[in-house]
Amino acid sequence: MQGEIARRLPKAVLHDHLDGGLRVESMIELAASCGYNDLPSNDPTGLADAMHQGQSGSLTRYLASFSHTVAVMQTREAIERVAYECGIDHHEDGVVYAEVRFGPSLLTEGDLTREDAIEAVLTGINRASAKTGLQFGIIISALRQQTDSADVARAAARYCGHGVVGFDLAGSELGNPPEDHLPAIRLAREAGLGITLHAGEAAGPTSIASALGRGGAQRIGHGVRIIDDCVVEGDTITELGPLAARIRDYRIPLEVAPTSNIHTGMATDAASHPFGLLHRAGFNVSINTDNRLMSGVTMSSEMALVKDTFGLSIAELAAITVHTLEAGFGDWPTRHQLIEHAVKPAYAAAS
Repeated sequence: MQGEIARRLPKAVLHDHLDGGLRVESMIELAASCGYNDLPSNDPTGLADAMHQGQSGSLTRYLASFSHTVAVMQTREAIERVAYECGIDHHEDGVVYAEVRFGPSLLTEGDLTREDAIEAVLTGINRASAKTGLQFGIIISALRQQTDSADVARAAARYCGHGVVGFDLAGSELGNPPEDHLPAIRLAREAGLGITLHAGEAAGPTSIASALGRGGAQRIGHGVRIIDDCVVEGDTITELGPLAARIRDYRIPLEVAPTSNIHTGMATDAASHPFGLLHRAGFNVSINTDNRLMSGVTMSSEMALVKDTFGLSIAELAAITVHTLEAGFGDWPTRHQLIEHAVKPAYAAAS
């Protein structure tokens, strides 16, 4: 699938980390302005190479690179700039709807509060939206390995209805179940926020079951290891375990990021990634970037990868995009308008 064609198609993304998508030029400038001297390189090409995690092979090593992006995002001005550029970059890539997530606790090493960080993100991405027409929602992430998730949820709840649409648990799944964060999840849900939890990325179906059953997740971040609850023969899923059947039959959205999954060791290459198997079996899978900087991707490149690897038609990409918008946490009239007036006409013309 040619990149230019992919860029022209309207796209929606549900799983995109703000601190995983900085422009390298901005990182260098922000590091200089705040006195951060530990960037791997002060040359844009060298820094891009150093930040790329294609050979990391594990989620732990992959996540280590975030220490640099977070370090340069400790002021309102820096956070607002990163959020603004995130919105602009998505728009230029043909994204019409983006749910962007970040952990505000990571941005409080200086004088900022969690609320300060959230407001800075909202200011920046609202500026981008006003300039481009991009529709967006912000998802607030707490870290599974930390103990402040209830405070993060309270901060997120203050901005429900004002741009914040969801709550997330990110970080290491292993040894950090959602059961440790039930008060936070309850606070977020009672405030009216959507619940999407990272699960089934580094851990198996048990993690997904916990996110759904105890965590009350409405969507699963990644979720690709649900393939371990399936019987696969050749290029077809021939039998579903009880959890996999529930996820397929209840149409629970899986926020899949193929390139990121390869980089963290879930699959060895695109051909061995389970996206195609899950899609053909009727799972509600969406295409996502996860971390545009660390994985060197855009929504256009991910869409092209999925189409070319698994032989998807334009009509199938259209259906995936519609289902992605239907799974969003933003207001339905906006998402419905995008489906009817942006997505369907554009994909029909491309077909």
